[in-house]
Amino acid sequence: MQAAQAAGGLRFFGALAPLGDGNALARALRPLRRKRWVVYAKPPFGSPEQVLSYLGRYTHRVAIANNRLISADDTGVTFRWRDYRHGNAPRSMTLVPHEFIRRFLLHCLPDGFHRLRHYGFLANGIRHARLAIIRRLLADAPSQRRRREAGGPGHQRAPFDPTVCPCCGGILRITARLPPARPWPDTS
Repeated sequence: MQAAQAAGGLRFFGALAPLGDGNALARALRPLRRKRWVVYAKPPFGSPEQVLSYLGRYTHRVAIANNRLISADDTGVTFRWRDYRHGNAPRSMTLVPHEFIRRFLLHCLPDGFHRLRHYGFLANGIRHARLAIIRRLLADAPSQRRRREAGGPGHQRAPFDPTVCPCCGGILRITARLPPARPWPDTS
């Protein structure tokens, strides 16, 4: 299977390989440019609480816990679930086995994928190397303490002000306060 490369650097494989030759991609896109597209974007979540509520149901849970299974036989699988749209009301549902397995597998990630990821210097593949570099660079940088001590023995240290950043001197501006943490509802 050969790859074809268009002028802009795009590479096409398999059945799309002919699009990499000359102006073939431009010819293929021309009718699409004439079409009037209607773009629909869903409205965003209403609040940070709704985002946390939505994500909290998925990040640290398996697709379905054993205690939610009520019965299973050749004709169907019955399980408990909570209807969040109607006051967290408990409900039960029976699905034919192949539909239950299909829905269950929608929550299973392919090999090599992770539900939660760290990016940047905490990414799993580079964490140890990057943290070693960061520690070395921090050890080489002159510390704030050494600069303050350079003021001499008569230098009096100012009291700590939590509204001032000790690194850049920026002022902390409180724009909102989060309510105290509530215990998460049991969704199992």
